[in-house]
Amino acid sequence: MKVDSHQHFWRYDPVEYPWIGPDLDILKRDFLPLDLEPILQSENFDGCLAVQARQTHAETEWLLELADRYSFVKGVVGWLPLQDPQFESILDSYRNRPRLVGLRHVIQAEADDAFILRDDFNRGIAQLENTGLVYDILIFERHLGATLEFVDRHPNQRFVVDHIAKPVIRRDAFAAQWRRNLIELGRREHVSCKLSGVVTEVRDETWDDALLAPYFETALEAFGSERLLFGSDWPVCLLRADYSQCVRSVENALQSLSRDEQSAIWGDNAERVYGLR
Repeated sequence: MKVDSHQHFWRYDPVEYPWIGPDLDILKRDFLPLDLEPILQSENFDGCLAVQARQTHAETEWLLELADRYSFVKGVVGWLPLQDPQFESILDSYRNRPRLVGLRHVIQAEADDAFILRDDFNRGIAQLENTGLVYDILIFERHLGATLEFVDRHPNQRFVVDHIAKPVIRRDAFAAQWRRNLIELGRREHVSCKLSGVVTEVRDETWDDALLAPYFETALEAFGSERLLFGSDWPVCLLRADYSQCVRSVENALQSLSRDEQSAIWGDNAERVYGLR
């Protein structure tokens, strides 16, 4: 399969999506499966993974309903309250929901940069190990140090880092500390990484493949073709690029790889890591 491992759906409501602020007007509308399906078809994708965009039970249930209704939505990375003392029983209620393939918490929005090391959060993560659910790590580059400690606490849990850990991308300075930490993170075999959301981390007015190249190259060095997954981050990517531009930027970054290596990144890895059906 060719799979977009990271995109979002929502019915826009300013109260429900407060993170879509005044400078993100392009995102202030509904983005639904019927909007994405023709785009996927035009780029020869077989399906996608829908990833949570707000931290509520209601959204997770809605995404699972969409996955049941639209066969090209191959799975859902949802949200559940990992810190809840009753998390084990909440998790049990989702064991017969095969379209739920992972969970995510918006670590990047937490005021505490060490949130990922909190005891209550880690107790919830520990309960995922026997479920087959992946945990998606959404962080900024400044969280990588704590993330290294976090993943070492859970050597039997599968993790996927979203958006190559969101380095600050600009022409006049390469994110050297991000590079060192990402390569160190890549030494953990139970951690994979998404080539997603890269263009939206560019701080310059314009971007091109030459600007993005060292960031893609670092991710390849860190994780290799066997632990990288393509993701569009649609519709958030529209802040800087359309869907096809995101695809072309990754295609250009991968052109030196073998056909098998490219196939792994375009879908085989997503199918394996998330156990897609």
